[in-house]
Amino acid sequence: MTNRQASGRRGSRLDPATVVHAALELLDEKGLDALSLRAVADRLGVRMNTVVWHVKTKTRLLELMADAVMGEIALDNLPDSPDGRSRELARRYRLALLAHRDGAALVAGTYPVEVHTLRYAEVLVGALLEGGAEERRAAWTTWSIVYLALGLVQEEQAAQAQGLDGRLTEAISEASHPSLHRVLVHFDAQSFDDRFEYALDALLGAGAPADGPVGE
Repeated sequence: MTNRQASGRRGSRLDPATVVHAALELLDEKGLDALSLRAVADRLGVRMNTVVWHVKTKTRLLELMADAVMGEIALDNLPDSPDGRSRELARRYRLALLAHRDGAALVAGTYPVEVHTLRYAEVLVGALLEGGAEERRAAWTTWSIVYLALGLVQEEQAAQAQGLDGRLTEAISEASHPSLHRVLVHFDAQSFDDRFEYALDALLGAGAPADGPVGE
């Protein structure tokens, strides 16, 4: 950020949204490890106490940042069919995480009960219910989609940041791990799109088990 930008922010009325926006900029530039209340204050050109006044704690800041990421997910122009709507919402969620450096790690470490997060969940759960899922399945499938996206995107972003070092291939041999060796090619860390779609099919496809008590 330039001195002129910092000066402009100092001269304007600071609010939580401005703090969150600055924190997301910092996240994209330097990553989650570099994020702190002091770093955000420095970026805004204000005292740390000013940032604390608006967001209270780092935990609260992370929650607001995670909700802001959820707010970037467009909820219009969705498919008419409930299944198509559920799949498209899952894909948009993954893309929103990928849009920010360490986006999945940021969201995974929070539990934001905030407007954008609840709005997204309402639309996704609604699509699952409309598609015929009973209440528990709709709720738990929503969690499963969230866990899938968070886990896969964290792996994907780590691969982008660190590169692929071939450790898995070097560690597995036919003699020591015959089963893993047989499927090693399918553990390709580059096939993130295909793996995401495969998991969505497992969660939402026609082959899903019938609703019933756990253990049946």
